[in-house]
Amino acid sequence: MSKTKVGIINVTGYTGVELARLLAQHGEVELTSVTGRSAAGKKLGDVFPHLADINLVIEAELGEVDLAFSAMPHRESASEVMALFKRGVRVVDISADFRLKEAAGYRQWYNFTHPSPQLLAEAVYGLPELYRSQLASARLVANPGCYPTAAILALAPVVKAGLIEPEIIIDSKSGISGAGRTVSLGTHYPEANEDATAYALEGHRHLPEIIQELGLLYQGRLPAVTFVPHLVPMTRGILTTAYAPLASSKKGEEINKLYRDFYRGEPFIRVVASPPHTKHVWGSNLCLIYPTVDPRTGRLIVVSCLDNLVKGAAGQAVQNMNLMLGLPETTGLEALAVYP
Repeated sequence: MSKTKVGIINVTGYTGVELARLLAQHGEVELTSVTGRSAAGKKLGDVFPHLADINLVIEAELGEVDLAFSAMPHRESASEVMALFKRGVRVVDISADFRLKEAAGYRQWYNFTHPSPQLLAEAVYGLPELYRSQLASARLVANPGCYPTAAILALAPVVKAGLIEPEIIIDSKSGISGAGRTVSLGTHYPEANEDATAYALEGHRHLPEIIQELGLLYQGRLPAVTFVPHLVPMTRGILTTAYAPLASSKKGEEINKLYRDFYRGEPFIRVVASPPHTKHVWGSNLCLIYPTVDPRTGRLIVVSCLDNLVKGAAGQAVQNMNLMLGLPETTGLEALAVYP
């Protein structure tokens, strides 16, 4: 039986190259085409020596494939996805271009008019823990952002159960790779090393995505969310701490049981017994979650962490692909975290 042919648009970014690594060891699909405008015509292994065993030349245009991953930046990805969609190619879009359901959100948060608002309704938000049944038949999957994945997974059980007031604070810290591979002053080593900073306090582009998905769990009510991201001097990882007042008196043991029941059977979620470290997920598709209640204030505190390039991007994209193709969800994603 022939394998499904898959391709990557923009293999030269951090997410694209991580996709190539995961797909090369997948076993049930065949990576047959990769693109990258800045490296077109070069062998993939010449650009990324650790991928030398993948015998592909980086192309300017994607070849014939059954399913494609678009790892283009936002605004640029939409046109690529639309062209693939017209060809009948199923797509996992890793940019933000199909995550929001309201086209107006792209003018407000991403500074462009969406070229295909009709596709926003068809795109399935690619968080398997919430949308698994819809992903199986999806033609277009909007892979979630790294920050929203950590935040939504941290809060989904209590939001859906109606156990918290809709006044949420989300504090997230990300490694430098989350800023992408393009050189910039803020991610230049002498600037970022031994430094930590908050940014986008006026509103990060991932905020509407978080509000949208938590609002759907609130059955239409939009929660009031304060989201503050931070850049910290590490390569990979996101550590999120979410806070919210409980709507009713609950003990930590009750909240912990709620989380364990909600995520029972989820292959990549672990509700852990102590606050997790980003090192615990490095290179894996896991999301670790630690819920607790502050006994002094009665406030819910939830810590989650994941690898921003795996469960926060490429790994989740492969997980979505597996569901779209009817494959076991964990295929190609079984690797344990790397430590230290």
